[in-house]
Amino acid sequence: MVDDEAEARQQLLARIGARRAGITAFLARARPRGARLANTSVVASALAAIFTAGPAAGGEKFAEAVQDGLRLGSDSTVWRLLCLAALIVSVVAAVTTNLAKSQDMGARIVAAEAANAELEGLQTTLQFGHLPLDEAVKRYQQYVAKVPFVEEQTVPV
Repeated sequence: MVDDEAEARQQLLARIGARRAGITAFLARARPRGARLANTSVVASALAAIFTAGPAAGGEKFAEAVQDGLRLGSDSTVWRLLCLAALIVSVVAAVTTNLAKSQDMGARIVAAEAANAELEGLQTTLQFGHLPLDEAVKRYQQYVAKVPFVEEQTVPV
């Protein structure tokens, strides 16, 4: 009976290690992706403001200066180019913002980090035998239920 419990404890420890490896892999992908989406959204929003601020603040003089600087035939071309650029970067900002929100990247990262910390504590407590196996299994199930979006790694047999 003692050997069976020790084996079950080792299997649970392996499963915890595999789940933590899955969380670590998820975080390695999710953190940079979330940062890229946020940064792209901020930069695109700023560019949209810049493309519309020049004509709004400078008016015809601004349009003439851009026309001369770019050697364009008419000032209407300047207005169309600026409006098109503002449209494009506004769409990019909207898409990246909504992608980040739809995937709930920030909340998923926080949940994965919290679950990883809880699993680390469970792993340590289990290794030193300060927790009955039934309670450890119950806690494991509670912790992994918080991160259903994290793929489980293969558990060595």
